[in-house]
Amino acid sequence: MNTKAKVVSKELLVPFILITSLFSLWGFANDITNPMVAAFRTVMEISNAKAALIQFAFYGGYATMAIPAALYVKKYSYKKGILVGLALYALGALLFYPAAKYEVFEFFLLSLYILTFGLAFLETTANPYILSMGDESTATRRLNLAQSFNPMGSLLGMFVASNFILTSLQSDVRNEAGDLVFTSLGEAEKAVIRTHDLAVIRDPYVMLGFVVILMFLVIFFFKMPKRKEHDHKINAMDTFKRLVANVKYREGVIAQVFYVAAQIMCWTFIIQYAENLGISKAQAQNYNIIAMGIFLSSRFISTMLMKYLNSRFLLTLFAVGGFFMTLGTILIEGMSGLYCLIGISAFMSLMFPTIYGIALEGLGEDATLGAAGLVMAIVGGALMPPLQGAIIDLGRVGWLPAVNFSFILPLICFVVIGIYGYRTLKVHK
Repeated sequence: MNTKAKVVSKELLVPFILITSLFSLWGFANDITNPMVAAFRTVMEISNAKAALIQFAFYGGYATMAIPAALYVKKYSYKKGILVGLALYALGALLFYPAAKYEVFEFFLLSLYILTFGLAFLETTANPYILSMGDESTATRRLNLAQSFNPMGSLLGMFVASNFILTSLQSDVRNEAGDLVFTSLGEAEKAVIRTHDLAVIRDPYVMLGFVVILMFLVIFFFKMPKRKEHDHKINAMDTFKRLVANVKYREGVIAQVFYVAAQIMCWTFIIQYAENLGISKAQAQNYNIIAMGIFLSSRFISTMLMKYLNSRFLLTLFAVGGFFMTLGTILIEGMSGLYCLIGISAFMSLMFPTIYGIALEGLGEDATLGAAGLVMAIVGGALMPPLQGAIIDLGRVGWLPAVNFSFILPLICFVVIGIYGYRTLKVHK
């Protein structure tokens, strides 16, 4: 392993910082949105399964736009792809204003869907752009470093959700018995509270839209490095055939589907898990913030370890750790189970960028469309949360609370990731 090659050279440091800042932007969007599943469930009086359509819309946008984004970037440039992504991101965020005005749940879903069109452009562009900014031997470390700033945005998103949204929701007020007051009110009183709460949810997204517009202007006027290869011809079918034939890449996409599903489920339903223990939404979100803090710390530590240890070995090891923490989440009731759920984040920390980097190794010009496939894998975050929400709605499964049993889905995900880590270590050398 080359320990002397620089992760980022001096001449590319400023572009690296600008692109890395985008990782924080989509981290903020991801983790201000996760708690909204619980918030919309209450204020719109819908089931956990329907509320989880928030995640279906959010991550479904990635699946819809990843390939068009890759084709656009291939034809034009990384910079133009990023600018389109920022424009769509801002549009989706600003659409929260009319969505709150008309108080239609499906309008919120549409806004998030468009917002994630922008995130698909950003992730499809920024990840391979970071990989290209230096020596190939340090590419995975470089992407892990850039991805380390993603949870910083996530922490800020969680902080805003916890301190400015969830604590301000009038629909979440409980009486002395611990029951929601909102459910016992008349329709006129509920309507007033619903208008107030949807405005509370709306405002951070609208402000975020203006921040994204500012970032658009900064990137627009800054001279960014161009990719080394200048072939803008699109031979999508030939590239697709080569990618499908590449076993390491193909299995990487599958592993990424299951990783994103595990991440979103563990961070979205930590609130429901805590609520089952009698903890309020706002207090439960604080546990989510702790989990993200652990995730961030572990990301930096694992990036450092990659200088000395094989990234494929670390991926396998962390998948095993995630499996046993999830097993504790399922089988241990009470606060100890919640602590296990929080601890899963330590083992998830390196998974996304490491799977991404390993899967794209040696793809050359196919890397742009290859990146699209890995971004499309984010659809895992759209498919499994509604299923987990439906399990939670059962109340109990056997001797376990249904919310505990529902984490059987992330458990399966870590098995798949562990198999991929082992195969990349022993088979796809």
